[in-house]
Amino acid sequence: MIAKLYVGNLSFGTTEEKLRALFAEAGTVDTVEVIMDRETRLPKGFAFVSMSNQAEAENAIRLFNGKMVDNRELKVNIARPREDRPQSFDNRRRR
Repeated sequence: MIAKLYVGNLSFGTTEEKLRALFAEAGTVDTVEVIMDRETRLPKGFAFVSMSNQAEAENAIRLFNGKMVDNRELKVNIARPREDRPQSFDNRRRR
């Protein structure tokens, strides 16, 4: 079963390729998604990494939570499910 990790406090220069290579040290990486701002298309400073199973995800947390990458201390933990957010007035009006 795939385990999804939240990776926070990323440098804006950290790429998906760099994260994939780093997390491959802990096991099989299924997906890497650096989150970008919709309007500016710039990184928001966090990403989601999916590992192939829970054991590899826990290993990645042990290895990389608090590790310095690109002069930033990573925050790595199990990703929480996305909460439903109320739509803003602007988003409702655009539909």
